[in-house]
Amino acid sequence: MADMREFRDAVTGWAAGGPDGPARGLAESLGARTAVLLEGLSDLAAVEALAARRGRDLAAEGVCVVPMGGAMSVGRYAGLLGPPGLGLRLTGLCDEGEKGFYERGLTRAQAPVQDIHVCAADLEDELIRALGTAGVEEILRVEGDFRAWQSFQRQPAQQGRPRHQQVRRFLGTKKGRKIRYGRLLVEALAPDRTPPPLDGLLASL
Repeated sequence: MADMREFRDAVTGWAAGGPDGPARGLAESLGARTAVLLEGLSDLAAVEALAARRGRDLAAEGVCVVPMGGAMSVGRYAGLLGPPGLGLRLTGLCDEGEKGFYERGLTRAQAPVQDIHVCAADLEDELIRALGTAGVEEILRVEGDFRAWQSFQRQPAQQGRPRHQQVRRFLGTKKGRKIRYGRLLVEALAPDRTPPPLDGLLASL
């Protein structure tokens, strides 16, 4: 039986120049109604983790969460999935610095730009502020990354930098770490400490 992951893969292939037929067929069979456009896989991990915490089955609700591999692809994906293509409702989560890409992409696709949820810097920054650096360090300790974190802090380039900025940079220093901690940081949040952009995105679906 087809699932939303298969649809997401079909959309990725379509965006890369492949045929539209598989995505169109799956959209209809799965009852897809909304596409959430994300910059990358760490954002996907965070959104899926928060949905799970709240007992939401996004796929069953007809929601496809799509990591695009960068904000510059938003125009392409919005055109394929929005009114000019499959006719799905579009929403998304992006960094402050990438807001312009999203606004232009959704505008060209004739989709409402107010459905974009914008992080102050990026989602990692929002999650670190919500948990506090001490809270993130405790997760690093539990996950066995605390020694690597201490070594990172001793690097000359990190001297004098605020702890918050050090943590944010550390999460991006190893392939796959941002994806892994995207989930872990969300799972550690107190219910009333969810960053507003992430909270607003889930509430809008």
